[in-house]
Amino acid sequence: MATLEVDLVATDGKIWSGTARQVIAPAGDGEMGILAGHQPVLTVLKPGEIRVYPPEGGEVLRWTVDGGFLSFDANQATIVVDEVVEPTTSRAGH
Repeated sequence: MATLEVDLVATDGKIWSGTARQVIAPAGDGEMGILAGHQPVLTVLKPGEIRVYPPEGGEVLRWTVDGGFLSFDANQATIVVDEVVEPTTSRAGH
């Protein structure tokens, strides 16, 4: 399974960094899903939930954010957020 590297950062530092099979973020025009090999993209984020799906299934990481931006290129996603609430987890697929 193809994976991507993810860095989630806020103004005061890194929140989470790791490998994922998919990232879903609240883009300005609607929810956006990113998989390995996705075209390069730079988008503004609106308030909503970021979800990171681990490569082997298991717990989905979730953060509620107040906005920011997402940059993706060469299987590297960088998500910069204005404000974040600590993550909660749920089973993959829910």
